[in-house]
Amino acid sequence: MIRKYISALSILLVSLALTTSYSFAQADYALIPYPKSLEPGKGEFYITKQTVISSASQERFSSEIQQLNQLLAQSLKSDLKVLRTTHQTNVIDIVYDPDIKSTGEYRLKITPSKVTIVSGSNSGVFYAIETIRQLLPVSVEEGNTASKLSLPALMISDEPDYSWRGMHLDVSRHFFSIAYLRTFIDRMALYKMNKLHLHLTDDQGWRIEIKKYPKLTENGAWRTFDKNDTACMKRAADNPDFAIDKEHIIQRNGKTLYGGFYTQQQMKDLVKYAAQKHVDIIPEIDMPGHMMAAINSYPFLTCNGENSWGELFTKPICPCNETTFDFAENVFTEIMDIFPSEYIHIGGDEVDRSDWAKSDACKALMQKEGIKDIAGLESYFINRMEKFFNSKGRKLIGWDEVLEGGISPTANIMYWRTWVPDAPAKAARNGNHVIMTPGSPLYFDYPADKNSIYNVYHFNPIPAGLTPEQAKLIIGAQANVWSENIPSEKRADYMTMPRMTALAEMLWTNNKEDYASYQKRLVMQFPRMDALNINYRLPDLEGIIDSKVFVDNDHLNVISPLKTLTVRYTTDGSLPQATSPILNNLLVSHTETVKVAAFTPRGKRGDVYSIKYEQQSLAKPATPDKTAPGLKVDYYKGFFKGTTKIPAGKSDSTYNAVSIDVPKSVNAPTFGLKYRGYIDILEPGIYTFYLTCDDGGILKVADRMTVDNDGLHSAIEKTGQVALDKGLQPFALDFIEGGGGFTLKLKYSFNGSEPKDIPASWFRN
Repeated sequence: MIRKYISALSILLVSLALTTSYSFAQADYALIPYPKSLEPGKGEFYITKQTVISSASQERFSSEIQQLNQLLAQSLKSDLKVLRTTHQTNVIDIVYDPDIKSTGEYRLKITPSKVTIVSGSNSGVFYAIETIRQLLPVSVEEGNTASKLSLPALMISDEPDYSWRGMHLDVSRHFFSIAYLRTFIDRMALYKMNKLHLHLTDDQGWRIEIKKYPKLTENGAWRTFDKNDTACMKRAADNPDFAIDKEHIIQRNGKTLYGGFYTQQQMKDLVKYAAQKHVDIIPEIDMPGHMMAAINSYPFLTCNGENSWGELFTKPICPCNETTFDFAENVFTEIMDIFPSEYIHIGGDEVDRSDWAKSDACKALMQKEGIKDIAGLESYFINRMEKFFNSKGRKLIGWDEVLEGGISPTANIMYWRTWVPDAPAKAARNGNHVIMTPGSPLYFDYPADKNSIYNVYHFNPIPAGLTPEQAKLIIGAQANVWSENIPSEKRADYMTMPRMTALAEMLWTNNKEDYASYQKRLVMQFPRMDALNINYRLPDLEGIIDSKVFVDNDHLNVISPLKTLTVRYTTDGSLPQATSPILNNLLVSHTETVKVAAFTPRGKRGDVYSIKYEQQSLAKPATPDKTAPGLKVDYYKGFFKGTTKIPAGKSDSTYNAVSIDVPKSVNAPTFGLKYRGYIDILEPGIYTFYLTCDDGGILKVADRMTVDNDGLHSAIEKTGQVALDKGLQPFALDFIEGGGGFTLKLKYSFNGSEPKDIPASWFRN
């Protein structure tokens, strides 16, 4: 039965999918994450002002009952009566069952006469209410007045797969208001996420009041605009989401400063608010590295009193002076007073230890403690701080670098370095609990593309090679949102949503076979996101090629993923607006750039795509005297900001490759590769190439620029076309890895076929 409150968009999807199969049941109930078990019922339950909330455990569930009332009152405009004794009809009954011992587990039964929530935990009752929220009409979110609200009859039995279902937010690089943090928590709660990791300090700003060290916020919370601010302001010319929030800009002593901080009371209030939503806030005070904002005011923290950037990172605090530990323990004592979380994050990543090696104090400490190397000094610091945390009843979390010098099995490890693939298994074998946060696909500050949601949904938190007992030490995952290029709350929305929904379902239900159903349910979530004013990223337009070619002319048609979206275009270099022409079989007969974007009925614009058209004749083939199978690959060790920076001279090594893969013997942390040879084209025509790079790559076929995916960035797919005649065509691919793990993939299609790998037999040199 199609319920009357489903949006027009939802009705369209349901009508397309109408069937008696189980997949229809999933699409019909637009729930994310989807419950472990859902059995559809018959009929509906109507909530009116006469409906009663009953519970024999009112005191136990008082917060959840209050939040249920607040939700319903948004439309009913009054609270429902709450009774201790249950009624048989027109009642929402909340039942405590101590035999349901799994945290977050609940049962929800809706019949035409009654709603029953059963759980053994407050979080279970809360998650049942959030399920009800998603079953209610979108108008509830908008606060539209209604005399009754309907819920479909069904039975749900549900619980999460993982205990750690987290989101991280960096408030140091760019600052976010308390109001936005509350909103962020609300969105996490809607999708049953339960851990908010706040990155409160870094080189660019100290964001939490520490009363014993007032300069940390008096000075450390403010800065003149840095290179990231400048880059964002330049991008704001085309996209206002990159504009820095003006409320965080002040004038002081004739200088324009950016920043802000949270008072302890503000954060205590936020912690209390999050607890009502069953979200734990885990504070991170990053040590011993990333401490420039603190060292500027307290230079005694370093080994030599200096504070500057090293080759890659800033100078860290010194683990060899007792004053450092006095400072750290004083800071964390105040942090623990603010945050009751079981976990405290100490960072421990990206530490430039070079000054430690020069310090007499460190040499003496190493001799005294039997520390064998400089990495061991960081372990000494982390292990000593963990003992301090444990003495206060808290557990330490560190980024996976803390494993390098040895770590106790009681520490918790956050894995992020995809280029150190054995780190999670190493931690698990050591007995550490592990939270998976790998850069790919869980760094949500990385630009999203058409593959992002799929990759998040299909991510497996359990690394290969673990025993069943070791696998139990993987307690969950979280997405990280580093804010160097996220200067506004709207941009933060855009980068996290809707990817967060894919992560939420992966960690709760963990059923990769439900992806098609998830996609349908996600579309049905968009009207709710609109009502909640979430600046989410619209689905990708289909059939976009970054660089297109034609021989005579071409007709541009772009497929919209949603029938509710309107695709508009410009050809004068300006950005498409809600008043721009609608794209409908546009004839292209000369070299030009077409910009296209999708618009919602409310005028919200999606990504702007620039399609560069070039008229080409079929490239004539080369006629080399003699060739051999494969491609020649030159390997250059070094750091290159772009492929044009790879030297033209002799390489460090040369290989022969039969496919576009990075040779296994390439092991430098940063490098460049040049693939040279020919590609054997079997049929004349226009070929499309799909180049995915992390970091950058340039593809030229027939000496024509085909795909430009250059620069230092995460794994992004770029596409391009080239007109080729039959025969051997010159092939050149340059690739750079700037550190942090690499990705290199190349596929092709011909005459609109599905992208596929290039056969090894096509490559010659």
